[in-house]
Amino acid sequence: MRQVVIVDRVAHSADAIVTLTRDYVAGYTIPLHLHDCHQLVYASRGVMTVRADKGTWVVPTHRGVWIPKGMPHAITMSGNVAMRTLYLKPRRARALPHECGVINISPLLQQLIFHACTLGSLNTKVRAQRHVIDIIIDQLQVIQMVPLQLPHLTDPRALRVAETLQAESGCNPSLRQIFKACGASRRTIERLFLDETGMTFGKWRQQLRLLRALRLLGEGSKVTHVALEAGYSTPSAFIAAFRAALGTTPARYFGQSVADEARSVKS
Repeated sequence: MRQVVIVDRVAHSADAIVTLTRDYVAGYTIPLHLHDCHQLVYASRGVMTVRADKGTWVVPTHRGVWIPKGMPHAITMSGNVAMRTLYLKPRRARALPHECGVINISPLLQQLIFHACTLGSLNTKVRAQRHVIDIIIDQLQVIQMVPLQLPHLTDPRALRVAETLQAESGCNPSLRQIFKACGASRRTIERLFLDETGMTFGKWRQQLRLLRALRLLGEGSKVTHVALEAGYSTPSAFIAAFRAALGTTPARYFGQSVADEARSVKS
């Protein structure tokens, strides 16, 4: 059965930027939908998983996800999520990315998001708001993408391998058995993964483990449990992979997130 896509119309508003402030409980899923404008989604608490046709993106606390106009997507929450969203008119974002992606949020952009959300919407006819709009656009034009995407596959054999690995947790499955059950040799699967995702099969699998670990951390799991559940050989191997992707250790990253959130609430 074909999945119904909800269309959320925002572009009819006279405002250049419309905001949305929502808090969600752990495990909540916003069903498949699309917008008629570009969207910047930011969470000051919790971890979000965005799923679209082309891939899955896991968005850690204090990162954001850029979702272009017209892209059907669903969002699932890991842990309680405090979500702040900016909807931008397409004509205001012509120089911004045309692909979905996780982005770094600078301290300035973070405060601009919080400020915009207190206003509800921003209109270029209001002088003070026009200045805020211009600074937000300037900040978005220099955003840095974070490689936290898991590309999807279309070949039936590669897709079965991917779905089998995504369903596994803890102990690593036997790849020989998986490949045999999916009707392809290891060489064929490796070629398909590289052709369709631009990643080697090994790199894709490492990315799957990291994204699974981020979701578990967002739910409040301890690092040792996360490392084993996500398929890392040791907690130190997981910490090394986390540091390579996000520049710090899990404890420091999520500890800093809590401290930053407390400061934003006080301000």
